[in-house]
Amino acid sequence: MLTGKIALVTGAGRGIGKAIAMDLAANHAFVIVNYNGSKDAAEQTVSEIKAAGGDAAAYQCNVSDFDSCGNMIGELIKEYKHIDILVNNAGITRDELLMRMKEEDFDAVIGTNLKGAFNTIRHMSRYFLKQRAGKIINISSVSGILGNAGQANYSASKAGVIGLTKAVARELAGRGINVNAVAPGFVETEMTDVLSDGVKEDLLKQIPLGRVGHTQDIAKAVTFLASPAADYITGQVLSVDGGMAI
Repeated sequence: MLTGKIALVTGAGRGIGKAIAMDLAANHAFVIVNYNGSKDAAEQTVSEIKAAGGDAAAYQCNVSDFDSCGNMIGELIKEYKHIDILVNNAGITRDELLMRMKEEDFDAVIGTNLKGAFNTIRHMSRYFLKQRAGKIINISSVSGILGNAGQANYSASKAGVIGLTKAVARELAGRGINVNAVAPGFVETEMTDVLSDGVKEDLLKQIPLGRVGHTQDIAKAVTFLASPAADYITGQVLSVDGGMAI
């Protein structure tokens, strides 16, 4: 149980982020649902959390903006006094073969997926260090482990998240702060719904367990890493991918 804990989940208006927010709230954490442009979706997540007996609030911030992240976290600390769990879930894709990939699409994906995680960790670390406690869970991807054709930008960003996780885990471990990553495989979300049936069939053949993942599969892993049960785990990458990365 996470009673008394406050969790900040970035990109929590839909998909995996929403499932994470819902599951943390179901385990009695107060959840700050961060969003960038999807205000209605974020408020819907908050409404569903409250309807289920939990508590949450929505907060807008573009995590790719360093100063905006600083302002958001400063205001949240001022209002709520502490944050105990940071989940870096916000992510975008701009898929294209490398030879046709635009520079701005590479930069946008790196800016949100990797630098966004750095931005929030950088600003949260000072408060975690003062508390001498905190849980950071970064959402990577099987694409960051195996690579994926047509996703040079996304794969690079998610591989970078793994490196960031391990480096920060070493830096902060002495103050009782745990830093881990979850690497989802092929999960049913709006982001994967746009894939063609042929692509989906090919991906399914790569999954030893023989099924696609559900957002709840990822959420349960995050809740575990945020809980006291994972107090002696840091610097690790938990693949939740049905065996794709074996």
